[in-house]
Amino acid sequence: MKKNKITSLPIWKKLENHARLMEANDKHLKVLLQDPQRLEKFSLQDAGIFYDFSRQRVDEEAMELLFELAEARNLTVRFEAMMRGDKVNTTENRAALHTAARDFSGNPVVVDGTDVAPMIKKVREDIELFSRQVHQGEIRGSTGKPFEHIVVIGIGGSYLGAQFISEALKAYADRGISLHYLANVDIHNFGEIVSSIEPETTLWIVISKSYTTAETMANAAQAKAYMEKQGLDPSKHFVAVTAKGSPGDDPSAPVIRAFHMFDFFGGRYSVSSAVGGLPLSLYLGYERFEAFLKGAEEIDIHTRTAPIQENIPLIAALIAVWNNNFLGYPAQGIVPYAEPLHKLAPHIQQLNMESNGKYVSAGGEIMDIATGPIIFGEPGTNAQHSFFQLAHQGRPFPGDFIGAVNPQYTEYRSKSRGVTNYQELWANLIAQPMALAMGKEDPNSAKFFPGNRPSSTILANSLKPKDVGRLLAFYEARTVYEAFIWDINPFDQFGVELGKTLAAEARKEMAAKNENADYSFESVDPITRHYLEVMFKGEI
Repeated sequence: MKKNKITSLPIWKKLENHARLMEANDKHLKVLLQDPQRLEKFSLQDAGIFYDFSRQRVDEEAMELLFELAEARNLTVRFEAMMRGDKVNTTENRAALHTAARDFSGNPVVVDGTDVAPMIKKVREDIELFSRQVHQGEIRGSTGKPFEHIVVIGIGGSYLGAQFISEALKAYADRGISLHYLANVDIHNFGEIVSSIEPETTLWIVISKSYTTAETMANAAQAKAYMEKQGLDPSKHFVAVTAKGSPGDDPSAPVIRAFHMFDFFGGRYSVSSAVGGLPLSLYLGYERFEAFLKGAEEIDIHTRTAPIQENIPLIAALIAVWNNNFLGYPAQGIVPYAEPLHKLAPHIQQLNMESNGKYVSAGGEIMDIATGPIIFGEPGTNAQHSFFQLAHQGRPFPGDFIGAVNPQYTEYRSKSRGVTNYQELWANLIAQPMALAMGKEDPNSAKFFPGNRPSSTILANSLKPKDVGRLLAFYEARTVYEAFIWDINPFDQFGVELGKTLAAEARKEMAAKNENADYSFESVDPITRHYLEVMFKGEI
């Protein structure tokens, strides 16, 4: 198979040469940070976000070369094509229009000659009406009780984004509704949820574009059987979020209502659509979901219009590629110094690793570089007592430190060591990136810190719906820009298919055994047979 020769680009060679120069002692971050103008030169503020990359291992020449790379890869042109509705998902011949889900401009968005903006708006209006009817008690369960529990049945992009947002905005959940997520087909997930809900007041939202996803359909069947066992009518307790014309969109299907998602909303980019819109509007109120969308829209506009040198997600993507391919860091940490963002890292794991963990280019050529960093994270200050030993003295990795200037809870202001809890949190947010960058000399080698460990700091004014929308859109745009630099397709995910195929074969064997107790698994390989026999025997 032909190779994609990205490393043969003249600008790529220049960047490789400059990366070697950055190994010099006078390019250590503790030296670079002596420049009193360092923060001013290497930070940006726009669209409600402050982005500080002064503690990344870059100098002015590195940034100029990275801007040259952006020009060579036509990044802004390609992003504009995506937002315009061009079929940038080339392997599936689809547009990628997650930005259109939060476009309130009224401008047309044309796909295959059709303006899809009115369809997207209609879904939002349907969600607004339905959520209001539930909150006002006009739509109730089969016994007439109002809904107090929402269970989202979906996996991957059908729940991770919504879970991140709902956890981030839990402080604003004032509609008397609890939100639960049934993603894992593991029966423990189901058992945990049903132990904490009241069936009569529970609404189940089944989210699947095709309405054939194995785990989601298994959980939906389990939920339906559970409700029937409680003597309840499932048709009064289920709604669907699915593609038009899918099995879940059948008018004769026993659901209260079906809300449409479109093939130009990829799962991991779909939280702005009905996938996130329905559960979040029920949990928070539609007006807060719309505020979240409008925050995301602000970043979309910035990303679409800002020049390269001022484009925050684009610069973040350039630095991510610089770290990954030129400085040799294989991982990326996500460390929000805000507990409400504790589900941010899992969402970005899927968003970035499923988008950019690719083997071939958008044209089907084998990549001659590594794409897609390993994403992981945990909120600070918990992370400091988890993996920061490695961060400071073990294998280095770049990190994103994320902070909110104003907390969601302002009434708790008791002091320890002269500062409030929130001030203590900020003391660590301020100190950790600087400690990683500067390091510490010590004659005791066990207490020596090498420093020169890169990070960025991202600040929002608060954690209101608009702020969280901005943060989501920042990471989405950054992920797409990284892919465009590498010339890979961030909108397909064929890497998840092989395991599903093999699971289908194992499922077929299990079904045969369920049908016939004497079935002996003779047609499968010895290793698979061993695990099948162990499962049915019930012991190792």
